[in-house]
Amino acid sequence: MSPLILIVEDEAPQAEALRYNLDKEGFETAVAATGVEALEMVEQKQPDLAIIDWMLPEYSGVEICRRLRKGPETKNLPIIMLTARGEESDKVLGLDSGADDYVVKPYSPREIVARVRALLRRSNSETSAETLEYAGVVMDLDTHKVMRGDGPIDSIRPIHLGPTEFRLLKVLMERPGKVFSRESLLNRVWDRDIHVEDRTIDVHIRRLRKALNADGDHDIIRTVRGSGYAIDDQQ
Repeated sequence: MSPLILIVEDEAPQAEALRYNLDKEGFETAVAATGVEALEMVEQKQPDLAIIDWMLPEYSGVEICRRLRKGPETKNLPIIMLTARGEESDKVLGLDSGADDYVVKPYSPREIVARVRALLRRSNSETSAETLEYAGVVMDLDTHKVMRGDGPIDSIRPIHLGPTEFRLLKVLMERPGKVFSRESLLNRVWDRDIHVEDRTIDVHIRRLRKALNADGDHDIIRTVRGSGYAIDDQQ
C-alpha cells in the first residue's frame, strides 16, 4: 500500500500541483483547504505524512502542528511546513510548533518529493527490536517509545518525542559521550540529498531537551561550543 500524504493548502493551484506531483511518484494523496478540515481528515484517514501550509483559514499551520503534537495518535506524524515566510525567526517558530521540516515558497516539485521520501524513510527506519539505555533514558526502537527514570516504577515517565527528535536522540545515545558536529547530525538524521540548515539542529536539540527535562530532570545533552552536541551524564 502506498503512503498517504495529506496536503493542507487553501490555494487550489498549489494544492493541485502538489497532488499531481505526488500522485505521479506513486503516493496516495488527500487534500484539505482549511485547518478544521485538516484535523478532521487526519482523524478519519490517518495519513502517513502531512504537508501543511502556514497561512490557512480557521487555524494556521502552526496551530495545526501544535494540536497534532498534543494528540496521542498523531504526536509522531511526520509534518512538512510550507510557507512564504523565509526569516529565521519564522523557521524557528515553524519547527518549534512541531514541524519536522520547513520549505520556503517558491519550491520545486522535485524538492518536495525528495523531502517527503526522506522524512518517510527516516520515520520508518528503526524497525528492529532493539533497546538503547543511558542515564535512566530507555529507547525502545521497535515501539518508538522513550522512557526516563531509574527509581521506583511510579517515577518512570514516558517521553513524548516527534519523529525527528526520536532519530536525533537515537544517534546521540548510540555513542554516549561522543561529540557530534551539526553537519554530522544533519547527515545522520536527515537525508543527504536535501538541504537542511545548521540552525535546524539547534531547534530540534532545544525541543529534545525540553521533552527530556519536562519533570525537572537534569540535562544530559551537552553543548560543545564551536563543535556540536553530545549526550553525557558526566558534564
